[in-house]
Amino acid sequence: MSSLHVHQLGKAYKQYHSRWGRLAEWLLPFRGARHREKWVIQGVSFALAPGEAVGIVGVNGAGKSTLLKLITGTVTPTTGSVTISGRVAALLELGMGFHPDFTGRQNTFMAGQLLGMTVPEITALMPEIEAFAGIGDYMDQPVRVYSSGMQMRLAFSVATARRPDVLIVDEALSVGDAYFQHKSFERIREFRRLGTTLLIVSHDRAAMQSICDRAILLDGGRLARQGTPEEVMDYYNALLAERDGSRVQQLAAPEGRVQTTSGTGEAHVLDVTLRNEQDQVQELFNVGVPAQLCVRVAVHAPVPRLVLGYMIKDRLGHEVFGTNTHHLGMPVLDLVPGQTLEYRFHFPLNLGPGSYSVTTALTANETHLAHNYEWRDLAALFIVTNMNRREFIGSSWLEPRVEILQ
Repeated sequence: MSSLHVHQLGKAYKQYHSRWGRLAEWLLPFRGARHREKWVIQGVSFALAPGEAVGIVGVNGAGKSTLLKLITGTVTPTTGSVTISGRVAALLELGMGFHPDFTGRQNTFMAGQLLGMTVPEITALMPEIEAFAGIGDYMDQPVRVYSSGMQMRLAFSVATARRPDVLIVDEALSVGDAYFQHKSFERIREFRRLGTTLLIVSHDRAAMQSICDRAILLDGGRLARQGTPEEVMDYYNALLAERDGSRVQQLAAPEGRVQTTSGTGEAHVLDVTLRNEQDQVQELFNVGVPAQLCVRVAVHAPVPRLVLGYMIKDRLGHEVFGTNTHHLGMPVLDLVPGQTLEYRFHFPLNLGPGSYSVTTALTANETHLAHNYEWRDLAALFIVTNMNRREFIGSSWLEPRVEILQ
């Protein structure tokens, strides 16, 4: 059975003060080291059970790509060890291993053999590889004339021509058109259903939460946090906000989920409620009824410009709808300490049956990446049920008017 174990993995590179330092250290070893070590990855340990899917997130430079290279063996670790069982397929850097002067077909044979396939196997799989890549006549053109999206199509098609026991994918899947991204993620889901162990780096929150059982956050080359995809992605989004003077906190909510809050504190949300047409606080709603989201905000310091945003998420943390008062053309200006505001957003609750949560954000601009006064996940919870609508499936109620022409 496939599995992956990473134990105290670390990678350090030597940095020399001058171009002669390396030569001097080699010629005169008794004079001591002339370098300092720059740790890119340090003390990382985790394990993937057979058939488990784990996502890795982190800011640029956090060490995600280096970690995958250490796991796949393309980079030698300074400390620690990696143990993998089963057949491994890795899609790291875009077109990694492709020779630019060889055709796509020639590169397919070379890449396939590097993955452990024989020439007869690759020949038998070639029609399927061509069909999935969908690059047409370019298959017999040199790879140097390919776009980045075409290289990704071919690389992914070759790497997944046979179902691997362990599939490792870097952010290369973010390149290319939406149609191929849907195809590639559907193939990954199919592999998961068949028992493939998956390790994937992605900044796509929806993909991470729909595919992965668990997520790992890397920060500064160290394992900063691991948990459910929703919990880790919420924490990661909070870290993306301006860090000077801000705080990030996670607490266990009463229903068992983890609530993430962050911000500098100049303003904060006092309470969030959903109300019906009679202005009564309610937690259970019928599909499609009018509702209003009420948010009360307190101001604790001078705020030149205040924007309130909200996001509705389903029970898995997938984003259903979001907007803010910047996009609605209604920011509030020149607030002073001690002021309170009450916002009321009116909308039809055209959601499918299920439980939902509300995330709020108080910022100065359209995003929380600068002047993040407060970001609060799980600020409110509510349930939608189908009491009198025709039966339907999905997270949105879009009842059609039907015409049949004969």
